[in-house]
Amino acid sequence: MAIPVQIRIQAALSQVIYGLPRPLRRLIAGKPVRLDGQELALDAQLLLRLQQLSGAELSNGDVAQSRKNLAAARHLVSGKPIGPMATRELAIPGPGGDIPATLYTPAGLAEPSGLLVFYHGGGWVIGDRDSHDNTARFLAKHAGVRVLSVEYRLAPDHPWPAAPEDCIAAFDYAHAKASELGADPVRIAVGGDSAGGNLAAVVSQMTTRRGGPAPKFQLLFYPATDFSTRRRSREIFGIGFFLTDESMDWFSGHYQADETDPLASPLLAEDVSGLPPAYIATAGFDPLRDEGEAYAKKLQDAGVSVALSRQDDLIHGYVNFLGVGTRFREAVSEAAGALRLGLSKE
Repeated sequence: MAIPVQIRIQAALSQVIYGLPRPLRRLIAGKPVRLDGQELALDAQLLLRLQQLSGAELSNGDVAQSRKNLAAARHLVSGKPIGPMATRELAIPGPGGDIPATLYTPAGLAEPSGLLVFYHGGGWVIGDRDSHDNTARFLAKHAGVRVLSVEYRLAPDHPWPAAPEDCIAAFDYAHAKASELGADPVRIAVGGDSAGGNLAAVVSQMTTRRGGPAPKFQLLFYPATDFSTRRRSREIFGIGFFLTDESMDWFSGHYQADETDPLASPLLAEDVSGLPPAYIATAGFDPLRDEGEAYAKKLQDAGVSVALSRQDDLIHGYVNFLGVGTRFREAVSEAAGALRLGLSKE
């Protein structure tokens, strides 16, 4: 689909602004933002300033329009498609019908390789494979693995637990069809950002508890882990840092999950022992920061190997901002290194 002229112009303007000398970028962004003992990265502050000037919002009250807005906005910040990369469209049998998915294979990658089953963010309401296309490409290329990006059913069209049901089905498909996907069945990870991180955590718990195939590794970017409790980070960062308190209420209202069920709130699971090793990244200026870190601690206390990485100068959503500045890529590069290690041969 062709990119609208206005979006192309805005994207070009963003590149010009991010290419300015640091003093000019600082002038546009404003004075440094310091909060809770952290200083916001200039790249992140500049992005928020541009968002403010454009009037763009993560959600605007109308589901269809919010989805369109995200589809357009991704061209402003995600960057040019990362390659060389082969892609293959798939249809995964699921409980509600076929689940669309895309398999990303970096050029020259031998078979069998590690495989990441990736679940996109977007509050279980917006987002799709296209919104996270370059994120999947980046992880595939820099971790040296195949990535299966899954387009699970979204609320409110398909309320909870449709999304976790699809995500479990997608993992089972990846394991059963590993040879057809060019993957090693014992080196399959699950991962995602925000709502996708929540779903990856849920898949890890459900597959581990049932016995049989389970992921080898979890890659969780600023995951939502607990619907039932408002933590301090939500009070501090709920306004002005991309993901807002109002948007979180909008997303959860459409998702219609049972907030105390571990299928929605993995932090509330009684037993998390025996889960796959995890890399959990949080962002310092993110309402979800504290619940992501609480989940990391719960896993660690249960004896699960966890690498917790707080990107203390970044905001929610940073895996999607690969096309502007350098700081966001640095953070996602760290995660790709963890994924590479987590899916390495024993």
